[in-house]
Amino acid sequence: MVVVMAPEATQADVDGIVDVVRDAGGEAFVTRGVSRTIVGLVGDVDQFGSLNLRSRPGVLDVVRISVPYKLVSREHHPNRSVVQVGGVPIGPDTMTVIAGPCAVETPEQTLIAARMAKAAGAALLRGGAFKPRTSPYAYQGLGEAGLKILADVREETGLPVVTEVIDPRSVDLVSSYADMLQVGTRNMQNFALLQAVGEARKPVLLKRGFSATIEEWLMAAEYIAQRGNLDIVLCERGIRTFETATRNTLDISAVPVAQRLSHLPVIVDPSHSGGRRDLVLPLTRAAIAVGADGIIVDVHPEPEMALCDGDQALLDSDIRELASVAAHLPPLMGRTLTPPRDVSPRDTSAAPAPVG
Repeated sequence: MVVVMAPEATQADVDGIVDVVRDAGGEAFVTRGVSRTIVGLVGDVDQFGSLNLRSRPGVLDVVRISVPYKLVSREHHPNRSVVQVGGVPIGPDTMTVIAGPCAVETPEQTLIAARMAKAAGAALLRGGAFKPRTSPYAYQGLGEAGLKILADVREETGLPVVTEVIDPRSVDLVSSYADMLQVGTRNMQNFALLQAVGEARKPVLLKRGFSATIEEWLMAAEYIAQRGNLDIVLCERGIRTFETATRNTLDISAVPVAQRLSHLPVIVDPSHSGGRRDLVLPLTRAAIAVGADGIIVDVHPEPEMALCDGDQALLDSDIRELASVAAHLPPLMGRTLTPPRDVSPRDTSAAPAPVG
């Protein structure tokens, strides 16, 4: 059950709902959105019915929701949401490209990759400063030094930054640099981390776990929403199946299914799902055609030298085709491509710079 507060509701009105629910033996979680405040109730729903919550000051509606992921469900919020990341919208009327290096390696590599991303039509820059890897001997990222590089590149290019956070202790640090916090596939059910990013008041990109069902994915989003943050974007990035021809299997049907069940935006990662450069553009076309709200793509100026996932990173020669796909296919689906920000005074070129 959720209590929808009226736009003019005061903090005292919200506190009154929380107090009466807790006095009745339940729990109440307050989520504040752009235009309204929601109070999610946990406990005996029949007992809550006897509290006559609709008659309390500041209450617009009380909604009984049957699915377990109450705050992120379409039952609670029939219209699909738009999430703003540094002024860049991700939602049902646009197609937003997020691109950049899988891992931040050097300032030069990151800046060149960011310019490649912008040339491809990206409005947001992705880059990993912390890299949770299957092998403990693989490249783990630069940490805070990588975050500083991303912040400098944002200053240079005007692209807001999306980067991964891997444990609750580093949420405040990453939030001080990033415009959007990414929770990766390996951490989708790290519940302490989900609660921490929910309290950070930053937009969150939640990747589906490679062995997770769609309901488990939405329940992970609910952990974030329950802590007061509904600025969540879901990312389908491929699941583990018996197939060995690709790195993962892109569950393209997950996009419309998740959009039917949840009001949150849903994007696709064609790089990590296919794991091969030659599959990224075909999977991008499939994602746009099925109605994804965006894509997140790896680019690198020298993939053969990349410290992380070079086999799936797009080259300079792929950028023009990606830009064409991003510009021409979304209008056929009734969407517009989210444009990059205007070039900042420090950004002398929106095209990839020469290497070396």
